Amino acid sequence: MYHEPVKNLELARLFNEMARLLEVQNESVFRVRAYARAAQTLETLAESVEAVAARGELGKLQGIGRDLAAKIEEYLATRRIAQLEELRRGLPPTFLTLLEIRGLGPKTAKLLYDRLGADSVERLLALAESGEILRVPGIAEKTRTNLLKAIALWKAGRARTLLATAREIAAQVGRALAAEGGVDRVEVAGSLRRMRETVKDIDILVTSTEPARVIKTFVALPSVLEVAAQGDTKASVRHAAGLRVDLRVVEPEAFGAALQYFTGSKDHNVRIRELARRHGLSVSEYGVFDEKTGARVAGKTEEEVYGALGLPWIPPELRENAGEIEAARAGRLPTLVAGAAIRGDLHAHTDWSDGHHTLEELVAAAQARDYEYIVVSDHSKSATVAHGLDVDRLEAQIATLRALQPRYRIRILASTECDILADGTLDFPDEVLRKLDVVLAAVHSRFTLPRDAMTARIVRALANPYVNILAHPTGRLLGEREPYDVDLDGVFDAARAHGKAVEINASAARLDLNDVHARRAAELGVPVAISTDTHWLANLDNLPLGLGVARRAWIGPAQVVNALPAADLLAWAHRGRPGVRA
Repeated sequence: MYHEPVKNLELARLFNEMARLLEVQNESVFRVRAYARAAQTLETLAESVEAVAARGELGKLQGIGRDLAAKIEEYLATRRIAQLEELRRGLPPTFLTLLEIRGLGPKTAKLLYDRLGADSVERLLALAESGEILRVPGIAEKTRTNLLKAIALWKAGRARTLLATAREIAAQVGRALAAEGGVDRVEVAGSLRRMRETVKDIDILVTSTEPARVIKTFVALPSVLEVAAQGDTKASVRHAAGLRVDLRVVEPEAFGAALQYFTGSKDHNVRIRELARRHGLSVSEYGVFDEKTGARVAGKTEEEVYGALGLPWIPPELRENAGEIEAARAGRLPTLVAGAAIRGDLHAHTDWSDGHHTLEELVAAAQARDYEYIVVSDHSKSATVAHGLDVDRLEAQIATLRALQPRYRIRILASTECDILADGTLDFPDEVLRKLDVVLAAVHSRFTLPRDAMTARIVRALANPYVNILAHPTGRLLGEREPYDVDLDGVFDAARAHGKAVEINASAARLDLNDVHARRAAELGVPVAISTDTHWLANLDNLPLGLGVARRAWIGPAQVVNALPAADLLAWAHRGRPGVRA
């Protein structure tokens, strides 16, 4: 049976779990931090931890001492860590789900478990709804209200899986099937292929001359918790991450038809079938058929399927019955932005604020991706939890990166993710902002301001001549925090009037703007920036998530500011500044 190699992220998750369990047990803060730091090291490690261990160099990794190296070796050899199993003992398996509730720390979770038996989110919800939770010292009515809101958000997030997580799971399953053999082609379909921000399940299609072998491999994967259905050419399982994964083995002559059919959306496919009937055809997952003769006229590729209906191929991200069929018939499908068009990342953090890597590491990683430029945009001073920079530290950072520039081919641009204060003023004065190449502005506090006040706050910030990009414009965190109440049309109008861009933040937990709002911004003539909001080097790889949002929003490269060459980007960024000609 195929067994995947240990992934760095796999061990990082286990060390993070150990850190949380040690905190629950009221262990030394230094031990807790040691495991958290080790998890950070593993998460950003550029090569396989197994390769490092094979060279005997685990001890050379930052934050990995003899004890932690031994635990890594133990897991590589046995797929278990005895201390972790001991920490888990005495706590129900559902306990750690409590720590997924925003605002509920490990000590409070343990207190609620000890006093009231809160061993799961469902039990916690019942205790909060009944008011019984108020019997615990330190739990006030406001705490109860906040917990109820946080649990509701958690439940909404658990009902669907984040796009980034689903992509990772699908890729792992695909690699596992390919490694075991018998598979000729593997493709992901469904809402995951359409790059929806969350998905309910994963659809995978394969071609194979040995379907029974592929099905046997699939249902026996180590990540499968339960086999829901199994047949000769299809199977459905529940993955360890909680979502359903469906596999279908398809004959090559019908693969394109199956891929089109199972990609959806449902409404898009209804329109396709209606169009087929007008041509005397029928469409199914098995192909396109002549209704009179029953002969299959297309099906091997998606291009064949759409071509049989007189249409060009329609990108999967557009298949939502949102005007794409009409545009295709009229020859007006947009040329969508793709990764090759992106010349740099406009939003990235370092350990000067809350990033987990040095300035040099960020620059080297961006250069390794063949970017033309990287924008260093650490937080401003009001973001105290993120160790935001004051004026002196920002100026020191500017001097540091200017001194670094000669060592790198990539252009290093100075920026800040500057807090928009409650009244719409900015965290840095204009005389400091003018020293920066690009300026991002963002809301990080006072999320509950009334709609009019929040809108006025952002509009005022956009009027500042040094602000270029509004970062994560609605402030949402998927499954954790709802968007703040703001009139986005008012914000977009201000952005257009002042020549500013709005961000599609590609962070897996944000995807902010979403596709609907990004399409509206683009329709109003507001340019977008597609950036990763990197805090870990691995976050640089989240660019495809932002591209997915942009493509769903019908956005082309001409509407994306970081598709501009460096000289043009800087000319755009400085255009509205005092003393600079438009």
